[in-house]
Amino acid sequence: MVRFLPLALLALTACGSTEPRYLIDSAPAETSAQVRMQVATLEVRDVSLPAYAEDSQILIEGADGALTPLDNALWADEPTRAVTMRLAEAIGRGGTATVAVEPWPLETPAQAEIHVLVSEMVARASGQFDLKGQFAISSYDHVIRERIKRFEISVPLNEATPRGIAQTSGLALQKLAEQITRELAR
Repeated sequence: MVRFLPLALLALTACGSTEPRYLIDSAPAETSAQVRMQVATLEVRDVSLPAYAEDSQILIEGADGALTPLDNALWADEPTRAVTMRLAEAIGRGGTATVAVEPWPLETPAQAEIHVLVSEMVARASGQFDLKGQFAISSYDHVIRERIKRFEISVPLNEATPRGIAQTSGLALQKLAEQITRELAR
């Protein structure tokens, strides 16, 4: 019985999903110079997503308001991790601070942290991609003033396909990163 276990595991692995997987695109940063930030180091905490946005299936809103999965389309990475990484990368490209996701990898703690709570992240039937919520800037040593800001970002959805949603979600995250970077500008 024990000798058949590896073959059974191999068979189950071979039956895995063959659906195409899509990355949330890294949108190109605006061509302007890096924003000089109030902090030298910044930690981006895991982004909090609504339950439907944490799903591995790529969803779109129908005319009736229901969110339904697109056929044969999955996110390539776990959505919370992917959104957090894309946001940190975009903030790091757009500003002068050293930016990393949690857990903070350096011995000296980051001067500030960003906590993002997403209330809506959806490809709408209207042809828009909406990203709404709030972000909090915290600083344990009070290097900067702590605050909470709301965001409402809407980006036109070029096409209601998995690739279109992946591209548009990347653009929306880029806009959020720019808003956070401006909030931390000197």
